[in-house]
Amino acid sequence: MRGQKIGYIRVSSTDQNTERQLDGMELDRVFTDKVSGKSTDRPQLQEMLRFVREGDHLFVHSMDRLARNLIDLRQMVQELTKRGIRITFVKEGLTFNGEDAAMSVLFLSVMGAVAEFERAIIRERQAEGIRIARTKGVYKGRKAALTNEQIEEVRRKVAEGIPKARIAREYKCSRETIYKNID
Repeated sequence: MRGQKIGYIRVSSTDQNTERQLDGMELDRVFTDKVSGKSTDRPQLQEMLRFVREGDHLFVHSMDRLARNLIDLRQMVQELTKRGIRITFVKEGLTFNGEDAAMSVLFLSVMGAVAEFERAIIRERQAEGIRIARTKGVYKGRKAALTNEQIEEVRRKVAEGIPKARIAREYKCSRETIYKNID
């Protein structure tokens, strides 16, 4: 049984361009996330994982687009190949089908570890830059998710018994932001 050709594309933010990933490939369906890869809790990734079936061939531009840490990468590749789904990482030129040679598994581990290392270096540089900016009095921190007026509205809605998750969706913020601002 020949399955579908599925693409998964991820960029870290909404203003980044997805055009270079899987460009020119004929795919039956493409799932695109515009969120950080630090977690596997991404809407289109989860939808793709539910969608793919035995016999399908998943194409991902590079390993770090699928997962930013080695544990998640290996787990996803293993789970997908166990379900009879082939995975090709285009940039690395690697395809996994569950009957993978030891060298392919080694490459997966090494490349996944490199992606995880890169993420850690980015976080370290960011923290260092923030520390330097704070000492110079330049860093103001993140912009508040809610204005003072919105905080008052949120408090009123919570008092009315409206679920906090619904309020968070309405204001496009996390539930943690709601909890932080209602005390």
